[in-house]
Amino acid sequence: MRHALVFGATGQIGAPLLDRLEQSGWRITAVSRGQHNDRPGLRWLHGDFDSVDGLPGEADAIFSCGPLDHFAGWYALTPIDCPRVLAFGSTSIEVKRGSADPGERAVAVRLREGERTVFDTAAARGAHATLLRPTLVYGAGRDHTLTRIATLARRWGRFVLPRNARGLRQPVHVGDLADAAFAACDAPATYGNAYALPGGETLTYRDMVARVLSVLDPPPRLHEVPSPVFALTLLGARALGRAGGFGDAAVARMRSDLVFDIAPAARDFGYAPRKFHPIARMFEARDR
Repeated sequence: MRHALVFGATGQIGAPLLDRLEQSGWRITAVSRGQHNDRPGLRWLHGDFDSVDGLPGEADAIFSCGPLDHFAGWYALTPIDCPRVLAFGSTSIEVKRGSADPGERAVAVRLREGERTVFDTAAARGAHATLLRPTLVYGAGRDHTLTRIATLARRWGRFVLPRNARGLRQPVHVGDLADAAFAACDAPATYGNAYALPGGETLTYRDMVARVLSVLDPPPRLHEVPSPVFALTLLGARALGRAGGFGDAAVARMRSDLVFDIAPAARDFGYAPRKFHPIARMFEARDR
């Protein structure tokens, strides 16, 4: 029976990944900041990358579904015997590196350094690492984009976009990301590589938002306004503390195509994500 060590095991990607591993008969040591009860084949450890007791000295695979920079630091300092490492990062490594927002550029730097640390540490230990970079994640009510949009739209009964919000997007379901990590684990072609994991459909930002609103009950109205009007609306929302975290850089990206090539992941481990067919419960905000 193979043994997996899973970080971020209760997160939006980690939870479905646990299901895949359990269904395939893996023995699992799962790390979470919350308290959970063990069950046959699944042992829970309480902690995070900074502090966790009872970690095994060896495992057949490590899966990290938490912050990449924190995992990279932990992995570099923890001498665990494990031949296989799969860690989630983000396509923000590319998207945010040229951002006008210094905070977003810092995110891209941390992701880049985290990837380098994981690859270098694995190579030094004779292990095989793979990095997975999701695009715009949805499906568990715990993402920072579509669930935030749905929450604001429910609150206001409407959602406002600038008329030129036509940048392309590829939203990806958390279940497809869990499937990707599980499939890549046993794919030698992935050793030492990083993969973008887009969703199975490309659509405009405007159409993506419209599809989310259409499944809510009742469906909030989508208002498209000229950019100057949108800027004033956003300014007013910020003054009232109701902007929902939409910064200037995020708004500017509504007009930009953020599209990634699915072909390498499809070729190397059969990645085949679903099209974007949301339902309301995917955007019910849940505790982290």
